Amino acid sequence: MYQTRQLIKLCCLLWIIALTIGCDGPSTSGNNSVTINPNTSANQPTEKDLQPGLDKSPMDMSYYPVDYPKLKMTGSISEPPIARVIYSRPQKNNRLIFGDLIKYGAVWRLGANEATEIEFFRDVTISDKRVSKGRYVIYCIPQENNWKLVLNTDLYTWGLKIDSTKDEYKFSIPVSKTRFPYELFTMEFEKAGKGMQLNMEWDSVKASLPITW
Repeated sequence: MYQTRQLIKLCCLLWIIALTIGCDGPSTSGNNSVTINPNTSANQPTEKDLQPGLDKSPMDMSYYPVDYPKLKMTGSISEPPIARVIYSRPQKNNRLIFGDLIKYGAVWRLGANEATEIEFFRDVTISDKRVSKGRYVIYCIPQENNWKLVLNTDLYTWGLKIDSTKDEYKFSIPVSKTRFPYELFTMEFEKAGKGMQLNMEWDSVKASLPITW
């Protein structure tokens, strides 16, 4: 009886060892073993997996007064804003922008994707021209030393398939060099003199549109 129990214990021990080797130990069956390397690219998430559908030129919006939505939420301001601009922000990506990617003398949408739009919530004055309250497409014809900016009423346009017969206002403004290159095209308002200006910056180029009311 004692020997029988010892034999059963030995058989159980051998069975446990066999299971352990089969689950965790090295395989001796040749081609039946599969090794997964956690460092292979096949097992790494791609940028697309981490950021599905992310636009390379995300849409942005700038207001004047600056941070208007936050000011309104905190009760610091109650009247409508003066202006806002809605645009997409392409990236430089080591490219030469002006005179190469963006041709001098050719129309440019001031951004990417949909046509850029600017809205004035009251009548304003730009370069001694009275501009009526409303919403406009704003686009540009850049030159090396100046930009021609155009306000157009052909709204909700993808790209810049503009009906030029709907051009309402045109302005010529000088350009200057920035202190550092801008990776992302940027449009932002700031207080200037008795009014404000809309700054447009990309690469090492800056143009500013003066606005009063």
